[in-house]
Amino acid sequence: MTHATHASPANPSVYLAGFDVFRPDAIEHGQHLKRLCGRYGFEGLYPLDNAAPAGLAGRALARWIFEANIQLLRRADFVMANLNPFRGAEPDSGTVFEVGFAVARGTPVWVYTDVAAPLTAQIPCVRQGSRLADAQGYTVEDFGLNLNLMIACSVEVVIGDAEACLRRMAADRDGQAG
Repeated sequence: MTHATHASPANPSVYLAGFDVFRPDAIEHGQHLKRLCGRYGFEGLYPLDNAAPAGLAGRALARWIFEANIQLLRRADFVMANLNPFRGAEPDSGTVFEVGFAVARGTPVWVYTDVAAPLTAQIPCVRQGSRLADAQGYTVEDFGLNLNLMIACSVEVVIGDAEACLRRMAADRDGQAG
């Protein structure tokens, strides 16, 4: 599936997915990410660029945030997602949803994480016959991947930070992958 390009070819847009929106300095961090995007020739689209209407609360506010983020995702030429562990061993579930949404639309996705170790080294597990299991007895994927196979096999994974990811995105865009 293809998607419409909304930014100029010189400045393709990048939706900046990640749990960064929960940081105490989320607005400032978003501005930092957007400046990094500009440095590499992209227009950053940060979820907190949207200001919710006054008076919304609870489920109505949640619905408004969801719709605003979906609009930004639909507008984006690319998605860059922070998939570092969040509140446990796995990435933020909202960010994973955004990655899946973009992949389903055919939008190219790059993710970054500082975790290079395979899942079997990240999650305490024991051998149970021919499989590895976590403390609850659930199988731990043993494919040598640092992320769940549904993510690792559908996106470009960069080990490093946001700038390393943008550098890789720019190199791929310019035909100089490496």
